[in-house]
Amino acid sequence: MTDKLRTLFFLPLLLLFLTGPSHAAIEEINSIVAVVDDDVITRVELNQRMQDLLQTLRQQGAQLPPRDLLERQLLERMIIEKLQLARAGQVGVSVDDEQLNSIIANIAQENGLTISQLRQALAADGVSFAFFREQIRNEVMISQVRGSEVERRVHVSPAEVDSFLAGQREQQQDNQYQLRHILISLPTDASPEQIAQSRAKAEDLFQQVRQGADFANLAISYSDGQQALEGGDLGWRSAGQLPSQFAETVFNLQVGEVSEPIRSSNGFHLLYLADIRGDDRHMVRQVNARHILIRSSELVSDEEARLRLERLRERLLGGADFAELARANSEDPGSASRGGELGWADPEIYVAEFRNTLMELDEGQISPPFSTQFGWHIMQLQGWREHDSTDEARRNQAFQSLRERKTEEELQNWLRNLRDEAYVEYRLERR
Repeated sequence: MTDKLRTLFFLPLLLLFLTGPSHAAIEEINSIVAVVDDDVITRVELNQRMQDLLQTLRQQGAQLPPRDLLERQLLERMIIEKLQLARAGQVGVSVDDEQLNSIIANIAQENGLTISQLRQALAADGVSFAFFREQIRNEVMISQVRGSEVERRVHVSPAEVDSFLAGQREQQQDNQYQLRHILISLPTDASPEQIAQSRAKAEDLFQQVRQGADFANLAISYSDGQQALEGGDLGWRSAGQLPSQFAETVFNLQVGEVSEPIRSSNGFHLLYLADIRGDDRHMVRQVNARHILIRSSELVSDEEARLRLERLRERLLGGADFAELARANSEDPGSASRGGELGWADPEIYVAEFRNTLMELDEGQISPPFSTQFGWHIMQLQGWREHDSTDEARRNQAFQSLRERKTEEELQNWLRNLRDEAYVEYRLERR
């Protein structure tokens, strides 16, 4: 018997001795709704998560399915989480309190709150701060173990990007698709009977949607996909982000239509096309500048570096050639040989001090000396332009799309293997 199971076994006896018999209280504490390998999920844990989920769904205006269906869906998600956390422990992934405090501080800051205000907001929603902390810890651990176990296996080569772009049809490039998804999963070595049952279930859901049933509600109730409790919402996906077996089906759907069941190695899928939007050309504002860098060191103080640049600036204002002075004096190995030229670039790539100085200059103007983490600079703004970076953006998007597609496929296979190899016993009926 593991320590956790031993604790759960003896705790009710201790409570009985201290407080006298209270059957309802003991049942609530002792109730186990699922055994997952050497771990358990208790009724208290499930109820806490159910309360949080119901509040989220109500805020979204979702139509709630029957509680028993929602409870089983949530329990399955918790089982998958337990398996991922166990794997994280096996490979040495952990999040200490210092890391966790920093993450929570960032969450509060991103929401414009102090830690105290975050506590108050959680309390107003009926969520304890301790529960919130552990949920964040678990989410970070799961993200880290997925990174080490799944994402490290995913590679996208330049040749794959070239092939992807060459094979895209024009309408596929220009459109994005808002999709919802239902998965009726199959185990790795599914029997003919299991395949037939899953196909029949998918066919039944397909007919229900065709007859007007709400797809999101069916996804919450029946889908085995990772987004089930979000109503199967996959968000906006470009053509390249669609798994290859889905792409042709999606292109042939009209908005508001549902696909017939699609068979894959994971099971049977239903796709619902909620909307389509075009992808406009990607225009960016670029700046062209050049600079001279002098680094301070043990031999050159900040003041000496600044004075050297002051003298160079006076020579430039007197008509000296910027490129010649940059080649002779600049200590930037990347730009000195090019006469200080930085080329056309998005200003956001520069550090804040450099970017802020740049934004204050008029075309042709030379800045006074200023410092950054790299040293002391003088800079000349040469111009601005609107640049069509659609091709670069599409290439970057193609890379990201291929990587996301491969990562999603690898993740589904990894989760399925975790689930197939685990011992799981449901005890929901013992409530």
